[in-house]
Amino acid sequence: MLRKIFVNTKKSIKLILLLIIATFLFIGVVAFLYKPTYRVLINGEQVGYTSNKSELQSKINEYIENGDGENVAFVQVENLPEYQLCLLKKGIVTNDDEIYEKIKSEGTTYYRYYAVLENQEEKAYVSTFEDAENVVNTLKSKESNNVDNITISEKYETELKDLISADEAVAKLYVEKPKQTIKVATTSSNKSSGKVNTSANISSKKVNLGISLIRPVSGIITSRFAASSRIRSSSHTGLDIATSSGTPIKAAASGTVTFSGTKGSYGKLVVITHSNGVQTYYGHCSALYVSAGQKVAQGQKIAAVGSTGNSTGPHLHLEIRINGVAYNPQNYLY
Repeated sequence: MLRKIFVNTKKSIKLILLLIIATFLFIGVVAFLYKPTYRVLINGEQVGYTSNKSELQSKINEYIENGDGENVAFVQVENLPEYQLCLLKKGIVTNDDEIYEKIKSEGTTYYRYYAVLENQEEKAYVSTFEDAENVVNTLKSKESNNVDNITISEKYETELKDLISADEAVAKLYVEKPKQTIKVATTSSNKSSGKVNTSANISSKKVNLGISLIRPVSGIITSRFAASSRIRSSSHTGLDIATSSGTPIKAAASGTVTFSGTKGSYGKLVVITHSNGVQTYYGHCSALYVSAGQKVAQGQKIAAVGSTGNSTGPHLHLEIRINGVAYNPQNYLY
């Protein structure tokens, strides 16, 4: 019995050894004739083979993210490759470059650039956001008449526009401001014109003017609203801003000049009437550049700082009145 078991075991071992040897021989033959590789399919269609799918896919991903030209934002690829592990005869070569070129040929390229718009209409195209910012900043520094209507828009399109340099865009967009005819008042032409309210009615309340104001001049506040002084008979109806004589005075807001001339303690005075019953007063001027009835724009030069009238030195006396009542200018400016 034991002998029979021994014989059967010996046969089994021989059979196992033969199977192992046969397996190694088969693997050797396969390894000699074939190599492991990846079949590449796009939309179910075989387009070739690659021995390194990671390297090929990384190259494809880099192309999708960055493209291969200037101003390319990304590339849209509808059908990405699929990979299937297979054994390829050693005589057959892989074709990674052909697969990559096929991916490129089927992709849609999107370009990124920047449009400079005027009144929401695209006027010029530049390559980078820095270029677009330089265009806007240069137009501001040159005081282009249209700078308030200039905006920037980032664009992503499948067709690249004709891009120009920042300097070319500035030259294309720049609009020179219309020259203002400044009328310098003289003694003979400086007669009072228009009407003016000089009442001492004041209010410390802050009310909504309904308009926005800018500073007529820059300087040092030397006398505040409602202050008392030996040189005036009632409380101060405005704000005094000291600065050098001849400094241009700008209109705090657009409106119509309703007084331009000499008015008692105000000296040479300009009054501009705005909307909502709001008026601004500019007193103690050395020269007046506007006349009653004239329409002025915000920021337009209307007069020059002086020390005319009841004044101890060159400064602007600024008042804000609503329906004749004076309100504190510092509630809105300075």
